[in-house]
Amino acid sequence: MSNYRSCMVLFCVLVAGAATFLPAQNVSPERHVNSRRLQSTLVKLSEYGRNPDGGVTRLGYSETDMAAREYVIGLMKDAGLSIRIDPAGNIFGYRDGSQKLPVILFGSHIDSVVHGGNYDGDVGSLGAIEVIRALNESSTKTRHPLEVVIWTNEEGNHFGIGTLGSGVAAGIIGPEIRERKDETGATFAEWLRRYDQDPAKLADARIAQGRLAASLELHIEQGPNLYEKKIPIGVVQGIVAVHRWNCIVSGTANHAGTTPMNRRHDALAAASKDVLVVRDVVLSETGTQVGNVGFMKVEPGAPNVIPGRAEFPVELRDLDDAKVVRMWEHVIERFRQADKEDGVDTRCESTDDVKSARATPAIKAAIREAAEAAGLTSVDLPSFAGQDSQNVAKIAPMGMIFVPSKDGISHSPREYSSPEDIANGAEVLYRTVLLLDHRLNP
Repeated sequence: MSNYRSCMVLFCVLVAGAATFLPAQNVSPERHVNSRRLQSTLVKLSEYGRNPDGGVTRLGYSETDMAAREYVIGLMKDAGLSIRIDPAGNIFGYRDGSQKLPVILFGSHIDSVVHGGNYDGDVGSLGAIEVIRALNESSTKTRHPLEVVIWTNEEGNHFGIGTLGSGVAAGIIGPEIRERKDETGATFAEWLRRYDQDPAKLADARIAQGRLAASLELHIEQGPNLYEKKIPIGVVQGIVAVHRWNCIVSGTANHAGTTPMNRRHDALAAASKDVLVVRDVVLSETGTQVGNVGFMKVEPGAPNVIPGRAEFPVELRDLDDAKVVRMWEHVIERFRQADKEDGVDTRCESTDDVKSARATPAIKAAIREAAEAAGLTSVDLPSFAGQDSQNVAKIAPMGMIFVPSKDGISHSPREYSSPEDIANGAEVLYRTVLLLDHRLNP
């Protein structure tokens, strides 16, 4: 059977959660990763784009990002990895295996939001490099080739598209992105050239089905669950669906002093009810679903004019796609009721529809076992933040490891994960890589 065909068989079996495993390896509570070394690299990376008030601004496809990439590439080379950069700017560091098998891929991103923190993405990226260093120091040879990845522009602050690099690699984002312009008027193609890439070859960044045996990502939780429950390891069930709509309420602008209250068609008053409807619908179901209305634009926006138009976005998230659809149907029904009460018309248009991505059962099981072998408790939980792994799940079996975020804070200079928690996550990543390498049997 060809390597491609055998890997495709493995992919299907893994997704079904019934992979053929080799016998389990002996486990040991001994730690393999070097916490101090990992922490020192995180501190050094935090210098690139550091803000005076703490945290970093290191946007993808920026001069600051380019400098940070050079530092990380140096770390990867020092760890003996062979470096390649794909046409989207994603960085890959390759370590050969003893057999001709599909690649086990692991890593994250190093770009940040504006005034972000020093852990989102960085922990998974530098944790992956630390795993390679630990394997080198123990002279451990894997059957599968290993590849550390640094995905580009995960946050999407530049060019307005999140998980951009992994989206190109997964075939979700195509060559049409090349002419998209940033706030300075520079096109995506121009930025690719600054990264020494040929925009005409962007489609070549797509990873072929069957090339990857598995994909892993270590990440901070960015929420409060692990920190508040004092659980060191989160086994990610999947990455939630994110659906967004843009809603416009049309009423009648009129004189605020001369129009009787019972004859008004106030778009803002109706829209205000709609905001509360979203909250009420989300809270009406059991589960971990969330909803949000992030802003409101009101016209004409004068103190003596009844608002004739109000515009707002609605966002719903949950791991269950069907629940998101069901919640939205309830929201729309309630919006229609508000329209009748206030004599307005509300129209909503879908602007984003990202489906959930479930982690592969066999990989989740390996993460749980790796945590237990390291003497660490774990809990299953979803990722409510978008992740690169959401894209990679379309082309390979996928799993994610979470570590606690202090007070659940992220995308902020106050973002923090302790050195101990970070080392725990890297240790579980190390053990999970070896478990998968030992067990995946094409």
